[in-house]
Parts: sequence; C-alpha cells; structure tokens
Amino acid sequence: MNPIGVLIVDDSPTVQSVLKSILSASADIEVVGTASDAFEAKDLIVEKGPDVITLDIEMPRMDGITFLKRLMTFRPIPVIMISSYTRENSLRTFEALDAGAVDFVAKPTKDVRTGLLELKYEITAKVRAAAGANIRPALPFAKPQEPSPTARTKFSDKVIALGASTGGTYAIRRLLESMPFDMNPIVIVQHMPRRFTKAFAQQLDSLLTLEVKEAEDGDRLSRGKVLLAPGGWHLLVAKDSQGYYIRLRDGSLVKHQRPSIDVCFHSVAKAAGPDAIGVILTGMGDDGADGLLAMRQAGAFTVAQDETTSIVFGMPAAAIERGAVEVVAALDKIAGIVLASLAS
Repeated sequence: MNPIGVLIVDDSPTVQSVLKSILSASADIEVVGTASDAFEAKDLIVEKGPDVITLDIEMPRMDGITFLKRLMTFRPIPVIMISSYTRENSLRTFEALDAGAVDFVAKPTKDVRTGLLELKYEITAKVRAAAGANIRPALPFAKPQEPSPTARTKFSDKVIALGASTGGTYAIRRLLESMPFDMNPIVIVQHMPRRFTKAFAQQLDSLLTLEVKEAEDGDRLSRGKVLLAPGGWHLLVAKDSQGYYIRLRDGSLVKHQRPSIDVCFHSVAKAAGPDAIGVILTGMGDDGADGLLAMRQAGAFTVAQDETTSIVFGMPAAAIERGAVEVVAALDKIAGIVLASLAS
C-alpha cells in the first residue's frame, strides 16, 4: 500500500520541522509538503493531492478555520487541527470540528519542540485514523425541541454512560440535542486534553436544554444533568445510600488515555449493573470495548454507533467484535433507542 501523504500547514518553521520529523519516522506516512499559509497550501493540495492535512488555527493572511471551511466545501480532505492551549483556541477548535475537521492536537505553549515530540504516538495515530475517516459535510445543529409526554423517562433510575473519541464532539452534540431536558443522568468520557473538556462542556451547556458541566470529584448524578470527564483524570461512577456520584482519579494511562472510557464503563458496571445503559460512539482504537462488555455482562443495555455514521469506526468495531454490543445503530437513531429502552 502507498504511504499516507500528509501536508503540513503551519506558519511556524519549528512546528513544521518537528511534525515533519515525527511523521517521516513512520514507514507508512510520507510528508508530501509543508506550507506556511493557506495560499501556499492551496497550490500544494492541487499539486500533491495529500491524504491528510495538519492545519494550524492561527496563520497569516487567512486563518485555519476559514481555510478549512472553504476546503470542506470544494475539496474535502481529512484535516487534523493544530491548536494551542488557550481558552480562545479551544473554542475555535470546536468550531473547526463542527466545520468538518476530523480531530485536533493541542500543541504545548512552552518548549514546543519537546512538547510535540512527547505527543509522537498521538500525532501519528491521529494521522492514521484520519486517513481512513469518513468525511462528513458540516451541518447546522437543530434547536432542541420540547419532548412529547411519551418521551418522558421519569420512572427509570438508570444511568447512561457514553464514550467517544475521534469525531466524538460532533456525535455527542447530535445525540444530546435529541434528549429531553429531564433525561436520566448521563456521564461522558470524550478523549480530550485538559482545558478543552471544560470549554466543550460549557459549549454544550449553552446549546442544549440539558445541564452540562465538567465533572468534579463528588458531583452527584441527577436527572437532567450531564457530567463530562475532565481531561487528565479518570472518571468513575460510585454509589452510596444517597445515589450515584463521581470519583475522579489520577493514575496511569489506560489504552493510552486519561480519561479512559474503559475505566468509566467498568465502574458503571460495578455500581449500576443492570440499571445502566452504555453507548460507544465514533473513535479510533479500542478504549471502551472491554468496559462495555463488562456492562453488558452486568445486565446493562449496550449500543454502538454504526460504521456509516462514525467518523472512525475503530472503537465501535472493537466493542462489536468482543460481543459487548446489543444494538448497532446510526447516530440519529441512538437517542430514540435509548429512550425506548428506558421506557420498557
């Protein structure tokens, strides 16, 4: 097979050099060019026909998001955004993901060279995943509708646990906007670094009728509330005489991740058993597959996003192969399936 051709678009010579060094070290990846701005990139796209583009958000003459939106309109190519650790850039990163970017890498604010080298595994893995990704058109998000009385789930005490990675921010928003405002408590693990999870939770909270927040240690699960695992921490669900609550733990990476979906799902299997629903969404790798199997074995209802609507089918596929999934469904069908399960 031909190597994955990557075009690096970044106005920093240092970032260009380090990314080129990281990617060129992999036999299955070839850097076909580097560009310092969108106009150079446009010419190289025509000339080289890259399979994947890494794209800086902040560039001269035309910013990365404007270029991305034009690219997705006229010549869709898998794009990985390169974003700095700032609140403004985290919000712009989500704008880029909404516009069609497959994923992003958060570059360090200090000692960029060393910081990027430490992210070698993440960068190469995301390039490989992007090369096989389903590129979707950017779609507007519908305003949440008031659910009908038949959609109410007030007689159920089940906990809903969601896991996602590559393409997950889009999938999570699509799923949650179909949920009623008094939905069962939801916990989410989305692979994302520190700072970005808080911004993502705030963005969701501003757009949805559900209350969404970055989880804190000791938070109680309650109806109408969504708790998102903070970057850099494992999220576990525990139970006491008052109900379910959140425990945050440090510790080693699990499946190269912290937060890990497996860690969360295993805790839900233990704390809730059959009083839970597990959903695995788009993402690369196999994090969550073992945990979802544990949930199913404990009596929970389990669902996986299908290949057609997944940006990357890695995690759902791994869960299906392990026998962890009861229902495989398109993204826009999952909310209805979950609600039906709660009502049964």
